[in-house]
Amino acid sequence: MADRTSSSTSIGAGRAEIMAVIADFPAYPEWAGQVKSAEVLSTGADGLPQAVRFVLDAGPISDSYTLGYTWDGAGGVRWQVVEPGKMVSDLRGSYQLSETGSGTDVTYELTVDLSVPMIGLIRRKAEKVIVDTALKGLKNRVEGRPS
Repeated sequence: MADRTSSSTSIGAGRAEIMAVIADFPAYPEWAGQVKSAEVLSTGADGLPQAVRFVLDAGPISDSYTLGYTWDGAGGVRWQVVEPGKMVSDLRGSYQLSETGSGTDVTYELTVDLSVPMIGLIRRKAEKVIVDTALKGLKNRVEGRPS
C-alpha cells in the first residue's frame, strides 16, 4: 500500500450535518468534481450506505469501482475497494470529524493503488487533487455555497 495523502479543513457546521452530506452519495456529482456518478448498491440496518459504485474522472485516474463503507457514528467514515476497476486496484480512505468551538474539523485521508504503471509523483498529485477538491466541495456544500 502506498503512502497516504491527507488534508484538513474547518467547516462551520456540526458533525451530524456534515455526515449527512457525506452519506448522500447520489449528490456527489453536484459537489465532488471528479465523481461523475455514485450509485448506492446496498445499505446497512442503520440505513447508511454499505456499498457504492463510483465513476471517477480525475485526470490521469479515470475508472469505475465499488467501495465498501464502515461508519463511525458522527465521528467519521472509512472506505475501501470491494470491487476494483480497470485502473484502480485498491483505494482506501476516511473522513474523520472533530467538533471545535466554531464548527468541525474534517480530515480526509486517501491512498490509491493502480493496476497500471504510473509515476508515483503523478499518482500522488492526482490523490492530492481528489482530496483537496472533495474537501472544498464538502465545505461549500455544507455551508450552502456554490461549488
